[in-house]
Amino acid sequence: MIKEEIFKVAEQQNKSEYNAEQIQILEGLEAVRKRPGMYIGSTSAPGLHHLVYEIVDNSIDEALAGYGKEINVKIHEDNSITVIDHGRGIPVDIHPKQGIPTVEVVLTILHAGGKFGGGGYKVSGGLHGVGASVVNALSEWLEVEVRTGGHVYKQRYERGKTMYPLKIVGSCGAEEHGTRVTFLPDKEIFEETVYDFDTLKIRLRETAFLTKGLKITLRDGREEKKEKTFHYEGGIREFVEYLNRSNVPLYEHVFYCEGQRDGVLVEVAMQHNDSYTENIYSFVNNINTPEGGTHLTGFKNALTKTFNDYGRKNKLLKENEPALSGEDIREGLTAIISIKVEDPQFE
Repeated sequence: MIKEEIFKVAEQQNKSEYNAEQIQILEGLEAVRKRPGMYIGSTSAPGLHHLVYEIVDNSIDEALAGYGKEINVKIHEDNSITVIDHGRGIPVDIHPKQGIPTVEVVLTILHAGGKFGGGGYKVSGGLHGVGASVVNALSEWLEVEVRTGGHVYKQRYERGKTMYPLKIVGSCGAEEHGTRVTFLPDKEIFEETVYDFDTLKIRLRETAFLTKGLKITLRDGREEKKEKTFHYEGGIREFVEYLNRSNVPLYEHVFYCEGQRDGVLVEVAMQHNDSYTENIYSFVNNINTPEGGTHLTGFKNALTKTFNDYGRKNKLLKENEPALSGEDIREGLTAIISIKVEDPQFE
């Protein structure tokens, strides 16, 4: 009897605790600060560096749209980060629905951006519209400067909250345009806030390979004063050469082709080397797809079919001989498959 009474009392307490008062509504960017891992994966080193990638990716989207061919990234002594591009600049006009400058909307409201089919970006790696606002939410402070229309506009935020209205702080040439974002990761959120130069270097080099003609400079303003510039007119062709640098190529030139069909731009670069390892990397809108996808499957099938068709046609394979397997053909192959698509589906 005593045990049954205890269970009844506990059940009644549990029922009474779940009511309207227990339903929390997180306003603005509070949800990001409450559950940062949902947005950047972790609050350890990978999440810390992810903040930089989110801002850089916005600049890359501008470059893919044909605006700006240079991006500068700097690590300051206090481990704050500055990213400068020469794109169109985040719009500063008043947003028709929110009633505040559009740059403030982009930096303070989740799922706000030009990547949802409104004509802002035809091709984009950042699809969810949370990048800049998440960085803002997880930064101790963030400052944005926009150059457009002959003026320099500036606004500051602290832990996602707007500190003052967007204001004009200077003038610039009528043809000058671009965005400068500087932020300091919040020590209340991250386990560590020290950026690793080499980690950023690897990611930015890969990005430059995938966007031919784009120049990315990474500077470290801390004690060692490092600097690296990545600029590859050959794009993924040079990427393959870089990956094959420690091996002996089986033929001199990297095979490269590109084409467009149904709004999808496809680039492929490949070269066999003297190793036995298959190294194939695939990307959609500059985002690595390590799990593959239809683009990678299509490439492998086409490669196998082309080799076998050529072998049969030129009597290199006799009629009674079995076809070459895909594994045989891809032995020692280094390849990059990069596609640009308007509405990709990332799993």
